[in-house]
Amino acid sequence: LAEFRAVLEGLSFSAPLLPVVSNLTGALAGPEELTRADYWVRHVRETVRYADGITALRDAGADTFLEVGPQSVLTALNADLLPDGAVAVAAQRRDRDAGPALLHALAELHVHGVPVTWTQWYAGTDPQRVDLPTYPFQHERYWLGAGRARAGDVTGAGLGVAGHPLLGAAVTVAGADMVVLTGRLSLATHPWLADHVVAGTVIVPGTALVELAVRAGDEVGTSRVRELTLAAPLVLPATGGVRVQVRVGAADETGGRAVAVHSQPDGDTDWTPHADGVLEPASTDEPTLAAWPPAGLAEVDLDAWYPTLAEHGLSYGPVFQGLRRLWTADDEVYAEIGLPDDAAGEASRFGVHPALLDAALHPVGLLLAGDGDGPRVPFAFEGVQVHASGARALRVRLTRAGTAARLVAVDESGAPVVSVDSLALRELTGVAARGAAARSLFELTWQPQDVTPAAETSGWALLAGDELTAGRPDLPAFPTVAALAEAVRAARADA
Repeated sequence: LAEFRAVLEGLSFSAPLLPVVSNLTGALAGPEELTRADYWVRHVRETVRYADGITALRDAGADTFLEVGPQSVLTALNADLLPDGAVAVAAQRRDRDAGPALLHALAELHVHGVPVTWTQWYAGTDPQRVDLPTYPFQHERYWLGAGRARAGDVTGAGLGVAGHPLLGAAVTVAGADMVVLTGRLSLATHPWLADHVVAGTVIVPGTALVELAVRAGDEVGTSRVRELTLAAPLVLPATGGVRVQVRVGAADETGGRAVAVHSQPDGDTDWTPHADGVLEPASTDEPTLAAWPPAGLAEVDLDAWYPTLAEHGLSYGPVFQGLRRLWTADDEVYAEIGLPDDAAGEASRFGVHPALLDAALHPVGLLLAGDGDGPRVPFAFEGVQVHASGARALRVRLTRAGTAARLVAVDESGAPVVSVDSLALRELTGVAARGAAARSLFELTWQPQDVTPAAETSGWALLAGDELTAGRPDLPAFPTVAALAEAVRAARADA
């Protein structure tokens, strides 16, 4: 012990950054204890008060214990020391390989409510969510899930399955080189669209119309959008929904095909055109970005970003608030974009999730100045190509090209995801009027009226006592429902 003390006295001690329960005292140690050589001399020689230490942690509110070490000896001890409901997990076990043992420990902590940063665990592996395999006695709900799109078996109606969250069916037109894809959108089946509010009205984002065009192009091998112009906003009503059709025409001599997007509100007979353009075969060029994060650019504070957009009529909910970091220069903008966890699970079903691409376009206003005070939204796209599907996060570069902007987006590994050669904005006007037009002109309403009791009461009966019949003994009382039911039962008994 004297030799051990001599070594300790030659060391420099620092107070711990985390609270430490002492094995010497079985209680929370003060910084002055752990920075003295005498403490560690006693610690190496005297009794280890492990049970007292676990009791102190329990009294402090700890209910989850992780053993960080080469074995699971302490975890086994904790099984006798901890009450029911407490969790004891070992990071390593003697009979398991290190990697699987650590993963098992993380999973066990995760299912007991301990936050685990899985993105770090899977960094560099490009993981994809997949459905679990079926197994015997798998539980299935009887009731249909509320708030989710439900695709039926459309093959019985002679249609093909579109396999897309916004589209339910696809059909090739007989006798013509034409394809039509159909779907139905509503706030009940696609609740995340309610997070996209422009001028007080829920509208389907222009990026969703681009996604529809890209998916339609996939059906005929022309997935690159040469151009797409948005003619009118697609308004979603508060109740009911709208049917959507995406029509792809015959190929011309260059291989291009016309594409158009229309909608029809429930109960209506008219179709409204929303977008039209041209599709073409995909290009083999793949854009790239330089080292990340960008060097030499000023980073923008985003605390007031979305409240400021709301003041200009662009009210984005959580799904569309994807801007994480932002850097600016004279003619270019760099940004990091991400989906929230509840939307990221659906990303693999899209080419590029519309909320993710829409958020990537939010900083474009820093490059393209506008004249009006109203909200400005995407109007014309050129050269849109999806290079990889299912991204949950993007690194984006926006550059100014005259009165338009160009976009290049890659994933966190630097692989290209989507590019837009040219994007133009315009001020959106008349949205409220379009929203009113989308609703039915006929609806049932109740109009309050001043009712005066009739002077002549012959033939009238009292149905319910209220202020209109108060003080009117001349009105005979109408029998109650209970009295009528009793009279019917008596009549049946007599019969």
